[in-house]
Formats: sequence, C-alpha cells, structure tokens
Amino acid sequence: MEEKKKIIFSGIQPSGNLTIGNYLGALKNWVKLQDKYDCYFCVVDLHAITVRQQPKDLRRRTLEVLAIYLAAGIDPERNTIFIQSHVPTHCEAAWLLNCFTYVGELSRMTQYKNKSQKYSDSGDPISAGLLNYPVLMAADILLYNADLVPVGKDQTQHIELTRDIAQRFNNIYSPTFTIPEGYIPESGAKVMDLQEPTKKMSKSSGNPNSFILIMDPPEVIRRKINRCVTDSIGKVKYSDDQPGIKNLINILIALQGTTAEEVEKKYENLGYAEFKNDVAEAIVQELKPIQDKVKHYLENKYYLEEIYKKGAEKAHYVSNKVLRKMQKKIGFIPPAR
Repeated sequence: MEEKKKIIFSGIQPSGNLTIGNYLGALKNWVKLQDKYDCYFCVVDLHAITVRQQPKDLRRRTLEVLAIYLAAGIDPERNTIFIQSHVPTHCEAAWLLNCFTYVGELSRMTQYKNKSQKYSDSGDPISAGLLNYPVLMAADILLYNADLVPVGKDQTQHIELTRDIAQRFNNIYSPTFTIPEGYIPESGAKVMDLQEPTKKMSKSSGNPNSFILIMDPPEVIRRKINRCVTDSIGKVKYSDDQPGIKNLINILIALQGTTAEEVEKKYENLGYAEFKNDVAEAIVQELKPIQDKVKHYLENKYYLEEIYKKGAEKAHYVSNKVLRKMQKKIGFIPPAR
C-alpha cells in the first residue's frame, strides 16, 4: 500500500512585489517539495490587508504572485494552488480559534511588537488585524491538518503559537488537529538587504536599491548589484566580517549549486567588479525565463482563473470537513440540509 504523503501548507502575501529573497528562500524550495509532499500553496491576500492596500494594486499583485508560483515551477496538477479569500473556511476557523487564543500570547509576538512600535512612532493607528493575524495563520495551517510548514526563522514563533492553539483545542475536546512542525529547508537561502546586509531583504524597504524584484529588468538587476554595499577589504571571502560579500556569495550558491570555497577560489585574485558582474548575470539568467512565463500567464487570465477556481474548490472541500468537526465539538447545531 502506498504510504500517505505528509501535508505541507505555505503561502506568500501579495502585499508588495516579490523579491529574489522570496524566490530563493521559498519558491525554489517549494518546487523541490512538490514530489514528496501533498502541498497546499496559497496566495494569502487576507493577511495582506493588515496593512492598508490600494485595491487595484492588491488585485494586480494577487494575480502576479499566482503567476510567479506557476512560472517558478509549481505544478497545479500536483499541488493545490488557491487564493486565500476564495476559501471562507479560513475566516470562520480563525474566529473559532480566536476564542481559544489569549491576548497575552498575541501581544508577545515579536512581529506584532516591532510593527506596532513602528506604527506608534509614525502616529498611525494599530488595527486589531495586526494583533490577530497569527490566529488566521493558525487557521490556514490547521484546516488542512498540515504536518509541516516551510517558514523562515522569523516565523517560527507563529508556528509555536499554532501548535499551542491546536494542542489547547485538542485537550479541551478531543484530538482534532495535527500538531504541525516548522520546516526550514537546508538549502533555503536567506537573502540580505543589498544596502544594509545585516538585515533580511524585504519588499517593504523604502530603498529600491536594497532589493531585487523577481520582475526587475536585466539592466535594473545589474545596476542594483553594482551599487550594493560591500567593503574596502577587496577580497572575495565568505566571512561575517564582510556581510555584503557573504550575501552575494550566498546568492551564487543558491543559484548555481556551488560552494563558498569554490567561489572564494574562483575570485581569489580578482576584484569586486568582476565578482559583482558575475552575480548579476547569474540572477538575470535565472529570472529571465521566469519573467517570460509570468508575462505569458498574466496575458492568459482565463487560465489563471481556471487554476485558482479549481484550487479553491479542493481547498474548500478539505478545509470544510475540518471546520465542521470543530463546530460540532464546540457545540454548534449543524445547518439544516
């Protein structure tokens, strides 16, 4: 008998244009996971609105993220690909789980503290969504009884909260949810800010030279790499003392499957100019076919609609069974048929 595949759930917010950090840290690894696991890949548009979005930009980016998933190699025949807001069970389950989550737990979340401080400093009001969004994330994961959730190290606290909520619900009633684990792929590259290489590359950075977008044209990629911060040492070494160079080496390793030692040896007697030029060309060569496919998909909206419609139908069927189980255990009367 064929062994049942473990379930993976993951998603990316369409709150900004995706960077090579999203590609090398997440998407490239998702492609490797799809043969071994039963994967649910979601465009998490509900999470995106914890920050105010321009409606037309949110619509455009949601479709673009979906197109990037496909262009990166995520196969809709082998994975469930859908838009989060198309599956209402996520919101219903999030409300139920809110009632099993404590305000103290949410207010201790590092991301909430950092973002609320930022809003406080700027005088902007803090929405309840910002406080509660880890509960929606828990609902995303638990509705599919996901075994594993590919995350960056900055998201592991949210996985711990998800585990706590699931365990609490299971203890109050009876086993309902699989207790998920965070999955940090060994080959996942953590791409750093090109201008401040001690910080993670982020699409929300105010400096456009600090990140490379998946859809950046070749000349823009070359310019940004050429302008990226390095140092005055002048040697290509994989060292914490040279965070800018180390970041570029990590990008090359992720793109070409090389090693730090091989990169150091290749550029041993060469300056930064040639090294930067080669990194830029490696990025251009990797992204060009993806960009061409994204443009093709975005010109074929009916195909994208077919993908997200089919994905939402499957996601709703699977998640609705778990939601009904939750409702029954809590004591709700099932709706009349």
